[in-house]
Amino acid sequence: MHEHTPHDLAGKNLIITGGARGLGAEAARQAVAAGAHVLLTDVLDGEGEDLARQLGARARFLHHDVTSEEDWRRAADFAVTEFGALHGLVNNAGISTGTPLEAESVEHFRKVLDINLTGVFIGMKTVIPALKEAGGGSIVNISSAAGLMGLALTAGYGASKWGVRGLTKIGAVELGTARIRVNSVHPGMTYTPMTAAVGIEQGEGKYPNTPMGRVGEPHEIAGAVVFLLSDAASYVTGAELAVDGGWTTGPTVAYVMGQ
Repeated sequence: MHEHTPHDLAGKNLIITGGARGLGAEAARQAVAAGAHVLLTDVLDGEGEDLARQLGARARFLHHDVTSEEDWRRAADFAVTEFGALHGLVNNAGISTGTPLEAESVEHFRKVLDINLTGVFIGMKTVIPALKEAGGGSIVNISSAAGLMGLALTAGYGASKWGVRGLTKIGAVELGTARIRVNSVHPGMTYTPMTAAVGIEQGEGKYPNTPMGRVGEPHEIAGAVVFLLSDAASYVTGAELAVDGGWTTGPTVAYVMGQ
């Protein structure tokens, strides 16, 4: 038995990359709670294996470098062998940057694009045959608020996330008649172990430039991912879902009524 959730994933088998911690781990938790079988993949073997054990019989872990075509083929084959079919993919693995464009090295720029964008492309390309074999499915690509607006200090990261946004729409157009939905999720500032290390804090009122005045929590982003994986989103494809507390909506202006 799985917990009752608004967006049931019973009978669905998924791959979630970057699943060892942060958003990927929370997406895996929610997907398993919603009834799915989940193959979570990462290069962080210890954390990934621990999480798979915690999640129980419907979870597996596999070491996976998303820039490797061979690793992608191995992951897709493993999921089909273990679970019998593949119905969904969450392209979550990625790295972030904080360097001015002028100071960004070409080597690092290429590395970020290779992981964040080329890795997404290889993943989509690799799982399409299995999703078609299953009669359709859902691909959720994790982009960013930096893929919806120009954000300083994100030369490689922002470029990669704009690329993910575009690749998502191309996939949606090409794969619609195969009943494969492709959507992107665009988190804003979100509190995770990675962002905590660079000073992101939890709490109301700490980020007045965001309409909701706070950063997001992993479970809030993961909830959007589970929705897009589920049949509740059966007519949603090519969408870009901002889960950012209104950050990309526009500038926030504090005002007092009557003044």
